[in-house]
Amino acid sequence: MKCLGIDPGVERMGYGVLDVARGNSRLLEYGVVQTPAGIEAVQRLCTLQRDLSSILDRHPDVAVAVVEELFFAKNRKTAMMVSEARGVILFTLASRGIRIEEIKPIEVKASVTGFGRARKQEIQRMIQLTFRLSEPPQPDDAADAIAIALAVVPRLTQGTHL
Repeated sequence: MKCLGIDPGVERMGYGVLDVARGNSRLLEYGVVQTPAGIEAVQRLCTLQRDLSSILDRHPDVAVAVVEELFFAKNRKTAMMVSEARGVILFTLASRGIRIEEIKPIEVKASVTGFGRARKQEIQRMIQLTFRLSEPPQPDDAADAIAIALAVVPRLTQGTHL
């Protein structure tokens, strides 16, 4: 089964596609969708939708997508923009009939590193080690998206939901 992890954002949306079989995961693709600075917010959202659709076209058999929940303590404007991006992401996934799971950032960090307050570099290093990559995945949005997908693998293989 293919699992797509998404680290939502307006400027950069990280993604990672895993092939999950019998408790093992293989990293198939990862990267970021970057929207151009200086364009209207609506155009940025359209870019996210178009590029996410392109990823899904390359992996039409994605069975589940895991989207990180939002956590913003301070900046309301950023939270609103990312919420709008999440809406586009969730709509795009749902319109294709893909099962959607959501996960909290602290759960991702704890699952991948064993520590719920791990730093970005620790996440990148664990992803590098897990998938035997020659170097840590860059940028950190992509590593986060891989971690988001990886965090739910045990639950997916046991057939339970988040």
